[in-house]
Amino acid sequence: MATEQDGSPSAAATIDAGNTEPSPVWRDVVNNIISRYGVLVAFGITFAAFALARPNTFVTADNFKNILTAAAPQLIVALGLTVVLVMQDFDLSIGSMVGLADGAAIAMMAYHHVAWGWAVALALALGVGAGLVNGFLIAILRGNSFIMTLAMGTILTGIEFAFTSQSTIFQGVASGYQTLGAGNSLGISNQVWFAAGVAIVLWILLDTTETGRYMYAIGGNPEAARLSGIRTRSLRIGGFVIVAVSAAIVGILIGSAGAGHTPNPGQYLLLPAYAGAFLGAACFRPGEFNVPGTIVGVIYLGMIQTGLTLLGLQTYLSNIVQGCILIVAVLLSTAAGRRA
Repeated sequence: MATEQDGSPSAAATIDAGNTEPSPVWRDVVNNIISRYGVLVAFGITFAAFALARPNTFVTADNFKNILTAAAPQLIVALGLTVVLVMQDFDLSIGSMVGLADGAAIAMMAYHHVAWGWAVALALALGVGAGLVNGFLIAILRGNSFIMTLAMGTILTGIEFAFTSQSTIFQGVASGYQTLGAGNSLGISNQVWFAAGVAIVLWILLDTTETGRYMYAIGGNPEAARLSGIRTRSLRIGGFVIVAVSAAIVGILIGSAGAGHTPNPGQYLLLPAYAGAFLGAACFRPGEFNVPGTIVGVIYLGMIQTGLTLLGLQTYLSNIVQGCILIVAVLLSTAAGRRA
């Protein structure tokens, strides 16, 4: 506190201290609502806008099914990504892992006549291997997760090209394999059911198990978590395995739905996956990545994409909107974390 020369408080300091008032209760309530439910409010407003603009096409059961089906691959990747983001790690190799799983499975069936079940097993094994390598480089050798996974993405793309000779493949795909992504059950795409299964498993992991609590502890303070006896390295490696296997599942679904492979098919998922996860971090739990929030975030993005398409907007405008949403999502997540 500022003082006069005789040691008494200065007039300016006294005035400032007298003007300091606690924040009004209503302001705290509004801030809390915005931080926890701002994304849900935006979701509702956006839904209403599209419903009013295209009532005959947007508000239909078929359209809702299409939104879920289109969002399912993004959701699976974003859910896996949520696990590593909880521990404050990043994975930029997910798009390449999608391409590798897709290409490896299709190439094994088309070129080597491997049964589709074994092709699926190979794709998942490649996901496990990539996750272990990423985890080793980052958790054990202490490499930067941005740089390590970016480099790993380049390696995975190279392996994909080795499997497929960097060519398009649309022959030799088993019919049983095609039903994984192209089939439906109870009138809903199998891809949606796969996404629901992944969501349930990862929600149980993060929200109801001791392992999940440890993962959140690592994200909060890695050094304190280590000193408390938590096996931080093992859990971080496990997180990278989870996100890589999630990406491999998406690669399998994309290849089976399209009954073939095109080079590097998964790169388009990188931005929506991160945008969905960061939107989710501004929903329900301010500043904290969580499975329910990620689900809302990804479906929100899918709704926007579909709505813009129904409005007839060109692709470049959709890309601009998605990029802006990612910026807003990161800012919302950061602001929510500060209020928490």
